[in-house]
Amino acid sequence: LYGGDREFRVRQEIMLGIGGIHALWALGISPRVCHMNEGHSAFLGLERIRRGMEELQISFDAAREASAAGTVFTTHTPVPAGNDIFDRNLVLKYLEPYREPLGLTQDELMSLGVDPSLQPDLFSMPVLAIRTADGRNGVSALHGEVSRAMYKDLWPELPVHEVPVESVTNGIHVPSWLSDEMSALYTRYFGEGWRTRTDDVELWRRIFEIPDTELWATHVHRRQRLVTLCRKRLRAFAERRDANPTELAACDEVLDPHALTIGFARRFATYKRANLLLSDIDRLKRLTSDTKRPIQFVFAGKAHPQDRMGKDLIREIVRASRDADLRGKIVFLEDYDMRVGRSLVAGVDVWLNTPRRPMEASGTSGMKAAANGVLNVSVLDGWWAEAWKKHGWPIGWAIGHGEEYTDVAGDHIEAEVLYDLLEREIVPLFYDRAEGNLPRRWIHKMKSTIAACAADFNTVRMVKEYAGSYYVPAVTRWRELTGNGAEKARELSEWRSRVKSAFGDVTVRTFSARGHVAE
Repeated sequence: LYGGDREFRVRQEIMLGIGGIHALWALGISPRVCHMNEGHSAFLGLERIRRGMEELQISFDAAREASAAGTVFTTHTPVPAGNDIFDRNLVLKYLEPYREPLGLTQDELMSLGVDPSLQPDLFSMPVLAIRTADGRNGVSALHGEVSRAMYKDLWPELPVHEVPVESVTNGIHVPSWLSDEMSALYTRYFGEGWRTRTDDVELWRRIFEIPDTELWATHVHRRQRLVTLCRKRLRAFAERRDANPTELAACDEVLDPHALTIGFARRFATYKRANLLLSDIDRLKRLTSDTKRPIQFVFAGKAHPQDRMGKDLIREIVRASRDADLRGKIVFLEDYDMRVGRSLVAGVDVWLNTPRRPMEASGTSGMKAAANGVLNVSVLDGWWAEAWKKHGWPIGWAIGHGEEYTDVAGDHIEAEVLYDLLEREIVPLFYDRAEGNLPRRWIHKMKSTIAACAADFNTVRMVKEYAGSYYVPAVTRWRELTGNGAEKARELSEWRSRVKSAFGDVTVRTFSARGHVAE
């Protein structure tokens, strides 16, 4: 996935897009609707068009109408590194033999991937996907807005809000990300069939029927298991580098199984700002040195092999974890994988998310945490902007009010907000034991989080939304255009051609509005 140069990358994407659909055909699978996730698979559109031309004996334009009707494209990130752009000569090197069957000139082929906002000799894979798919969406409401602004130059005649890129917010497969203990608790109170009803709002409201004592005991046990996992992994890595006996013994003492535990685990891209918490190290030390209300942090994740700045972020976290005043209170887990991720989203008390808005297209780790009753504290970006707008304070905390900053001054502002939330709200609420030995108000927020987020941000809801808004309309439209020898596709492409050639001669001579006529 991450190896090789730009030439290797374009070869990968030819294999994915063109080779992928050929693999399906070889298996006897001929999908009427194809869903391209990210521009990496966009060459699929060209191959579907080529096959349509061959099988239906129609023009490129007619085949494009039919293929696009049955194609959906989802963009998953506004970050440039996730949207491949190739040099013209590189694209033509590999697609030149492919050009003749499509009946296109070099310029016509290249025009399919030209972004008007970029240099004309660059070929954008997301733009190719957009131009060969009639269904287009981002992965959260905010990301839909961002995507419309990103690709507005493809529709220069439209206001940004009318650019045809919608949104379907991501979801998680809830059963896969629950701890075993929480899954068993849900089965005990919701019944065996709850796993097939994760989009049922009424089902999740029954979380309030679970006694506080049971929910809290389950959560405390998960935190203890997480601490044990952290200690074992730290010791294993220490042994691997031949650490001395003192260092090995210290691994068995990191973290407090009873302390407020905050987790941060994801890809270490710079816009995610994993080091935001370290911006005021003295304030952080004051927070973690409170013996009556201890707080600790667990970090995990990986950086792209070629992302030097992402690797620097990891080094910064590791250095902080070795500080004499923070040792044992900040932990970085190496070799991040799904097992570690599953333990973290279930075992921490708070899930921290600090992207630079609006760079987080959706984010799903916070959804996984919420389904386990873990509270989110996050910048209002991606999915959290929607969850917060709908439910607000009962499900967690927002860092700021949706501001967007263009310089590092914004990092300082949001770090201050985060520290204030920790000191004034999060830590006091967690250690509030006014009603017996349980943090009743904290537990109520846990239940509110589960009831609100598990019902909204799950894959059952997501797939139903894709089916209703994209797949079913796409297959209906595809059948309409390809039926009767693709008669409708031919007619539509010819109509577009006539309108395009004649539109420059159209003049408006008379119009009326509310009974008034003007010439």
